[in-house]
Amino acid sequence: MFGLPSMPVTQSFLVAGTTSMAYAQGYPSRPIRLIVPFAPGGSTDVVARVISDPLSRQLGQPVVIDNKGGAGGIIGTMEVVRAEPDGYTLVMATPSITAANPAVNPAAKYNPESDLTAIMNIAASPMVLAVHPNFPARNFTDFIAEIKKKPDDYTYASPGVGGIIHLQMELLKGLTGTSIRHIPFRGAGQATPAILGGQVDITLDTLPTLLPYLRDGRLVPLVAAAPERIKELPQIPTFKEIGLEPMNQMGHFGLLGPKQLPREIVDLINGATRKVIDDPAVCKRIEDLGAIIVANTPAEYAAEIKNLYTQLKTVVAAHNLTLE
Repeated sequence: MFGLPSMPVTQSFLVAGTTSMAYAQGYPSRPIRLIVPFAPGGSTDVVARVISDPLSRQLGQPVVIDNKGGAGGIIGTMEVVRAEPDGYTLVMATPSITAANPAVNPAAKYNPESDLTAIMNIAASPMVLAVHPNFPARNFTDFIAEIKKKPDDYTYASPGVGGIIHLQMELLKGLTGTSIRHIPFRGAGQATPAILGGQVDITLDTLPTLLPYLRDGRLVPLVAAAPERIKELPQIPTFKEIGLEPMNQMGHFGLLGPKQLPREIVDLINGATRKVIDDPAVCKRIEDLGAIIVANTPAEYAAEIKNLYTQLKTVVAAHNLTLE
């Protein structure tokens, strides 16, 4: 309609296939940028750095970590959404990227199913609800009673507006009929010191981020999101045990690329990452963080993303959750 010559369907498929093969041939021939869409210091950043050097050796090119925090992970993720599908721009994803942001945040102008390519869910991590030691409760029942006694007096930290922690805490408030003020930060690297310093009362974060502080008593764990009780914290129940199963969602650390990333490149990165995780030393470093190795296929990870995104969209609608 604009005077451009039409292209036969068969020819368009041929061009697309040729482009895909051109991207895949000789890959990788230059450094690969692995975007961590959060500030340095959080568990996503840690896992990315654990795998980056051995993955560089497997691929024969440097895998360079690039922290692009902001907007709950949206800023860094959008760089991948807009990137060429050539395998040189990837993102280390969490449920904030694959589900929470696009489910609740209008600023997240991407669909995790169609605008990104699943490569691998590397590991999953339990989530822990914890409080500063000054908080006047040491178990979940007393925690809820105290929050209800003083609505809006207490605060919770999150790594950013619209992320999985924000969404899960808002869900917790809706399920328990409580009111807690949200204090967003630019990444876990800023949120964690705030809760440790007592500037914020409550946190919900991944076990790798919180475990050192739970072990030394600088934070008090109340309840966990995990399939079963965490071996490092056997004394605390899961959300399922206390009757809040919608909260029982683990975090994950996965690799994503832009949409239409050629299958040859996806499989190559997946295979190289699998070899990295098969190294007992790397596996131990990840597990020592409190994470559980997953190392699944691209198809399996894509199915996980679809399921979680669908579930959180339903949660947002059912509880009328907004960012306001």
